[in-house]
Amino acid sequence: MRQILLVFILVTSFVQLANCQPDLSYYLPDDITFHPSVPTPKSIIGHEVGEWHVTHDRLVSYMYALDKASDRVSLEVTGYTYEGRPLLLLTITAPKNHDRLEDIRQQHLALSDPSRASSVDTKNMPAVFYIGFSIHGNEASGVNAGLLAAYYFAAAQGPEIENYLNNTVILFDPSYNPDGMQRFSSWVNSRKSVMTSTDANDTEHNEAWPGGRFNHYWFDLNRDWLVAQHPESRARVKTFQRWRPNVLTDHHEMGTNSSFFFQPGVPARMHPLTPAKNLELTKQIGTYHAKALDEIGSYYFTQEGYDDFYYGKGSTFPDVQGSIGILFEQASSRGHSQESINGVLTFPFTIRNQFVTALSSLKAVNAMREDLLNYQRQFYRDAISEAGKDATKAYIFGASHDALRAFHLAEVMTRQAIDVYKPSSNINQNGKTFAANNSYVVPLNQRQYKLIKSMFEKRTSFKDSLFYDISSWTLPLAFGVDYEELRTVPQLGEKLSEPKMPLGKRVGDKSEYAYVFEPFGYYAPRAMYRLLSHGIRIKVASDPFYNTDNKRFERGSILIPVSGQDKNAEQIELLLNDIVNKDGIDIYAFKTGLDYQGVSLGSSSFMPLKKPSIAMIVGDGISATDAGEIWHLLDTRFNIPVTLIPTNVLERASLSRYTTIIMPATSGSTGISEGTKEKLRSWTQQGGTIIGFEYALNWLSGAGLGKFDMKKEDEKKDQKPRPYADIDEYTGAQETSGAIFESQVDLTNPLLYGYTSQKLPMFKSNNLFMEKAKGSYSNPIVYTASPLMSGYVSKENYALAKQSSVAGVSVSGQGRVIGFTDNMCFRAFWFGTNRIFMNAIFFGPLLSPASAR
Repeated sequence: MRQILLVFILVTSFVQLANCQPDLSYYLPDDITFHPSVPTPKSIIGHEVGEWHVTHDRLVSYMYALDKASDRVSLEVTGYTYEGRPLLLLTITAPKNHDRLEDIRQQHLALSDPSRASSVDTKNMPAVFYIGFSIHGNEASGVNAGLLAAYYFAAAQGPEIENYLNNTVILFDPSYNPDGMQRFSSWVNSRKSVMTSTDANDTEHNEAWPGGRFNHYWFDLNRDWLVAQHPESRARVKTFQRWRPNVLTDHHEMGTNSSFFFQPGVPARMHPLTPAKNLELTKQIGTYHAKALDEIGSYYFTQEGYDDFYYGKGSTFPDVQGSIGILFEQASSRGHSQESINGVLTFPFTIRNQFVTALSSLKAVNAMREDLLNYQRQFYRDAISEAGKDATKAYIFGASHDALRAFHLAEVMTRQAIDVYKPSSNINQNGKTFAANNSYVVPLNQRQYKLIKSMFEKRTSFKDSLFYDISSWTLPLAFGVDYEELRTVPQLGEKLSEPKMPLGKRVGDKSEYAYVFEPFGYYAPRAMYRLLSHGIRIKVASDPFYNTDNKRFERGSILIPVSGQDKNAEQIELLLNDIVNKDGIDIYAFKTGLDYQGVSLGSSSFMPLKKPSIAMIVGDGISATDAGEIWHLLDTRFNIPVTLIPTNVLERASLSRYTTIIMPATSGSTGISEGTKEKLRSWTQQGGTIIGFEYALNWLSGAGLGKFDMKKEDEKKDQKPRPYADIDEYTGAQETSGAIFESQVDLTNPLLYGYTSQKLPMFKSNNLFMEKAKGSYSNPIVYTASPLMSGYVSKENYALAKQSSVAGVSVSGQGRVIGFTDNMCFRAFWFGTNRIFMNAIFFGPLLSPASAR
């Protein structure tokens, strides 16, 4: 009876604590008054902060209300998400600063220009503080704390806040990820009970796949700051480069059983291009957070768990640009309240920690204002000095057969305020010719020297073997372009403010016979689908051929017959013009099919292509980010529709309408039944093509849908005694978090049509190493004997990687199962391998059975 009573008391206590809703006095300092003309959050959103998860529409309404009510606030829309939600930026500062905001911005930017920086008086200029919330949409304490921070900045009265705003321009982003935030708030609000459940098993705490962490296409936006492939990132980066803030804060959440983290991260895991002074200033800022959290009795940690290595994260991106990036991680209630090892963790408690560190950040920026401004000035002086000592004076990059990939890399760089030029003439370097019309030059003697180095460097030695994210991202390798280091800066042509997408051209007069385009262009798959979707018959060449001008057309070139089509010649002309103008592809007119050097156009080596009808398996057991990358690539880059079939729908779905089924990387149990596996086997035997990635290959092998044998670790591996304290470090060092390997490819294989070099950089972020197949034609992509180009891999995994196979084909009846051990679409910026995946879609059904594993 006593035990029952104790349980009743404990449960009652949990429920009372979970359902206790504090008002603003719980969050706000009790010695501050607030201007009555500025509305409180509740007066606009309809509930107390933390009572419900604010929805994006109400968040937007409140920000507009502050803009209207306070002369400290000005609001602008910097862009829109994929789902059409506005991306807001509030500029918050003293009214007198608003009157001369552009002058302040220009003066601040002068600090990053050594030719002007000496004239800037840092004693009398404001600092710039960029604060943003919840880039992961289901880490909601940040965005809800933003309601309080915005109210405080706009309405607090007294000499302290007046002083802060006189000396600071605050760039305030209330929601880094509106689409994910809305998805998560809808989930938890629709599952909240009157008597809030603190049980971790409750549906409120267990989102359905893919969860609210990601944006519309299921990308982790906190990995996109450097390459900025998404609208949310482009808006943020544009603001950052317009202002170059002194400090940028990034509010996140972590596991429920943790406490609160603020940077610095592990010092040994700081990127070598980041100055040591950055760590010193970050530690100094941390003392303000510690004091604020101590005052409210909250526990925290620092210099553990997280790092400052990959410059694509919000807290590290500023560090290579004269700013200080600060990551906050709050233990997550993942709903309105949840039991943890530290007691019941309530949503209001998580919000309060985020709020007080937003205020401590402002306090630190003001107290350290001159130090931060002077650091920024010195950072760029040092950068120019280092550039002068660097033996490399410029980088040149281009793609002789595909101007589009080089163009997209130039786009990434100009977005980051990097000076990019066209060369004034062709440049020959190390046996490579960089044509003036499709190449780009990046001089190193410029302000963004360190950022440029981070984009181009290949690094294989590290102080630490643990990485919170990827260990390499060498962008010219990612984009699959040729590049070289130049010891002198060549004569420069036009400086690009915004690169223009190269157009294709028509070669030859109008033809009533046939047209051809080469396979090299990045958007060739889009052109192919454009034609097929309009009912135009096309064929792919499996052998080289020539036109009457003696031009050689390589395997993978696309033949478009004019006669015998359902469309007339004029309609075909319109489609071809679209391809030239929208896809950047050259179209060649053929007046005859005769070819005595290669094959004539009527040869059976020209194989007809079918319009792909694509389905992709999504849902439980599938990596959301990998699936999102594929969806994004097909939908936005190549304009090819794809049906997203959840794993729990696959069993009852009719597969007969699809030619291709994609299985992204698996992560856990898919829950796909034996009956569904049999249905997939039957569909494949009747001619379907399955394309699988990474750990999906193990699933496909186990389901009897393919044969993909993986290498196994040596059972006699090093078993020497080690300290117990080294367990995490040793096991973590065995993870291949993201490195770049060199592969040898067979250019005659349809999977490699459109490629011109037998060596191809590949991105690897797993420990999956496939045995080479025994067949003579069965290894189209194989890692070389010394494959590491950049990044970290353990000795044990490197031994497995050498000469392992990256791609394999299995034959099942009339169908094909194609497997890749690696991600061909990584984070939307790994352009260089996208084509392999697209070739699998279009040409996979044509693969000879002799190429099977």
